[in-house]
Amino acid sequence: MSGTFLGMPAFPEAAREAVRDATLRGNLRHATHTIRAKRAAAVAEVSDWAELREAGRRIKDHTLRHLDRYLLRLEESVTAAGGTVHWAADAAEANRIVTDLVRATGEREVVKVKSMATQEIALNEALEAAGIRAYETDLAELIVQLGKDRPSHILVPAIHRNRGEIRDIFAREMGAWGRPAPEGLTDSPAELAEAARLHLREKFLRARVGISGANFMVADTGTMVVVESEGNGRMCLTLPETLISVVGIEKVVPTWRDLEVFLQTLPRSSTAERMNPYTSTWTGTTGGDGPSVFHLVLLDNGRTDTLADDIGRQALRCIRCSACLNVCPVYERAGGHAYGSVYPGPIGAILSPQLRGTGSAIDASLPYASSLCGACYEVCPVAIDIPEVLVHLRERVAQGGPAVRGGNKVVLRPAKGHAAERAAMRAARWALTRPGALGTGQRLAARTRRFHPRSLPGPGRAWSAARDLPEVPPEPFRDWWRRTNGPEGGAK
Repeated sequence: MSGTFLGMPAFPEAAREAVRDATLRGNLRHATHTIRAKRAAAVAEVSDWAELREAGRRIKDHTLRHLDRYLLRLEESVTAAGGTVHWAADAAEANRIVTDLVRATGEREVVKVKSMATQEIALNEALEAAGIRAYETDLAELIVQLGKDRPSHILVPAIHRNRGEIRDIFAREMGAWGRPAPEGLTDSPAELAEAARLHLREKFLRARVGISGANFMVADTGTMVVVESEGNGRMCLTLPETLISVVGIEKVVPTWRDLEVFLQTLPRSSTAERMNPYTSTWTGTTGGDGPSVFHLVLLDNGRTDTLADDIGRQALRCIRCSACLNVCPVYERAGGHAYGSVYPGPIGAILSPQLRGTGSAIDASLPYASSLCGACYEVCPVAIDIPEVLVHLRERVAQGGPAVRGGNKVVLRPAKGHAAERAAMRAARWALTRPGALGTGQRLAARTRRFHPRSLPGPGRAWSAARDLPEVPPEPFRDWWRRTNGPEGGAK
């Protein structure tokens, strides 16, 4: 299981393979439609949802504008409460910090709470290379780990698996990781959940080191917040002697009052619940209650580069609810693996190319992995205008231009494969700014319409292979207007 999946083919190629998998498409269609319908019902119960959404947007934008101040305040609060704060500029530094902290305990096993940040940096692989085994305790993450798979959804990482596949994975793999699956295990959800519970319970009781992320961090008090539905997170957060939390710097909020907004919008947007069954908060360490040692690793890994982009920075508002995935027609058909990142779907299409840059084939293609229908923006609880950022990133890929990478201002070169597109846009700009030339071209196209091909040649073939080429009308609109309304535009 890899955190970044770099080296994958571009999204169109990966998606082409995915859409041929009928089982995958059936699993995705059933799951996304079910979650989508439940979310809509949960949101409809809230009369001031639009106001909550706007409040969330404003809180996030304010925090991002003053991120340096709130992060320093957070560090002060965590330290005062008995925790230790570490700053990680990138994935390599974060992995080194966490590995060294685990080694210092003398332990060779850790239990983990579901965490997108640790997947992003491929922490499990880094720990394994150091001889440390990490056990995922979220049910869906356990399925992914046992199946030697990759997550394909932000909220439900194993959404691409059905019950029969999960039963086979448990029966085949559990024994190699700990307690084996019961004999005669069926695909009943209750039996599968009980098999996972028994398998994980021994790990919870044995583990002395826990690793987590956090949904939010409250700057004023240094409080970490994890919301979940299963209770495994609370076991990881309270039973081990040492707790290490790896959290993206954008997860900070100024006050508890700000947190109140997101504790209303996140559960309804993600699991369609009025509130999460388990909301765990902890502030530093407390004698005799929970871990006696707490480390917070604040992860940058491209976030300050993203913050420097006036349009792209709104991706950092994301609270990882996954609502945009569940309404996206592209994600529903292609699945999460085609995005080549732990952040799939619409949010991944704008977040991954900013965190990682657009130098690889997969990252350069992600801004095009959208129909721009706008459904993602409509459901986003913090009003991220994903279509706006997609178009912005498409321009960056095709045209290049100024950006910030690694904290330095750079000028990006256009990605390969867009020369024909740039030439077409330059030709269109030339024609559209010269009415005479445009009119002549339109008349010529109208008079030769019966000779026009049904599909475009050369690079245009990729466009017309999935679309009908529009027919050219027998007469340009401006000629028709003059003929029917006179040269001055008045009625005859």
